[in-house]
Amino acid sequence: MLKLITNVSSSTGKTASRILASRSAHQAGRIGSRAFTRLAVRALERKGFDPAPQRFAKAASERLFHTSGILCNEIQTIKCPQLSESLSEGDIRLVKAPGDQVEVDDVVAEVETDKTAIPIHSPVAGVIESFLVEDGATVTPGQDILKIKVGATGGAGPAAAAATAPEPPKVEATPVATPPPSTATPPPVPPRQTEVTKHLSKDFNAPAFDISSPPGSGARTETRVKMNRMRQRIAERLKDAQNTYAMLTTFNEVDMSRLTELRNKNKDAFLKKHGVKLGFMSAFVKASAHALKDQPVVNAVIDGNETIYRDYIDISVAVSTPKGLVVPVIRDADQLDFAGIEKYIAQLGEKAKSGSLAIEDMDGGTFTISNGGVFGSMFGTPIINPPQSAILGMHGIQQRAVVINNEIKIRPMMYICLTYDHRLIDGREAVTFLRKIKDGVEDPATMFLG
Repeated sequence: MLKLITNVSSSTGKTASRILASRSAHQAGRIGSRAFTRLAVRALERKGFDPAPQRFAKAASERLFHTSGILCNEIQTIKCPQLSESLSEGDIRLVKAPGDQVEVDDVVAEVETDKTAIPIHSPVAGVIESFLVEDGATVTPGQDILKIKVGATGGAGPAAAAATAPEPPKVEATPVATPPPSTATPPPVPPRQTEVTKHLSKDFNAPAFDISSPPGSGARTETRVKMNRMRQRIAERLKDAQNTYAMLTTFNEVDMSRLTELRNKNKDAFLKKHGVKLGFMSAFVKASAHALKDQPVVNAVIDGNETIYRDYIDISVAVSTPKGLVVPVIRDADQLDFAGIEKYIAQLGEKAKSGSLAIEDMDGGTFTISNGGVFGSMFGTPIINPPQSAILGMHGIQQRAVVINNEIKIRPMMYICLTYDHRLIDGREAVTFLRKIKDGVEDPATMFLG
């Protein structure tokens, strides 16, 4: 928005300035000063004022009109956004600093909650004037977080400062006279010391090493850092799971030959048709949903003195992020095909990487799959994700020698395991469930034949 400033000292001039303040900046920028003056005169005439044409003509001839921004000094206060219904507070983490230049939708801070981090975006472009809370402080929805000076320009960054820094003065090189070559005979080169001569030349009467003064002059310091809310919640839930569940783990191994062959044969056509890559996770999600239908007790959960059996299958997929472990949920996984599962996983993965996972994306879940194989894990026992009753652990694929039809073959093998709540699930159901997953992955056709 622009305002019109003139030297006409009358109430009429003030009215003109107020009327022309409604003109947009780009509109005023396309016309000259004289046309802008005529525009002001017509605006005053429409309002019933005498624009005093002789004074306006003089002002136009002397080019006494100019435009200036009226929003440059406006200060806008940014508040903490609304959190989930189950959350009433969070810890603030400042992304920007006072004096930083921000654009519209830039993330200036984040509110870390028990489940996710909620970004705070700048609604305007300008410069951060000050923060009203300290980094790490607890905030509530609606609380004032920071102030932004709208339309202002921040100081030059390091790159700009380096670009504008004056060049150091050039120093002209002074020729130095070259000394005459020396005629002295160089000293003889000592013989090269080998490992044997080094060992023989050791002084065995040297004083003993003083263990009270370790080598190196580096400082031995410790740094105490506050755990973020998500990490605190993860630690609390994992310990609660150990204290509550009677956890037991059963193991098996899967021959990945057929699934690998299926993937290599169809991955290009799959990518071209569906726009996502065909991975191994979709087969394990589909096999898990198939096994959960066969063994519904694994999909159930204990609630007090009752057992809740769910007639839906929502599978959580454990994803590691820089802020901690999150478990977004694939809803109705039993009703999705391979393409639908891969698209779902790709969307959740992008949200996890960008930090835009909502709490609704992680709520619920009746069964969890944790793939430690992406980090190279060969064996492990995952911990149940409350309030579920079991979790499947996947591991890395390695070429191993196995006996097939009394012959030793080299096959790509993966160890899988199931950690389950023994209070609800007996060993028979757990082993049968894991065997069902093994059969479904080794021969995907069995999942479609019932």
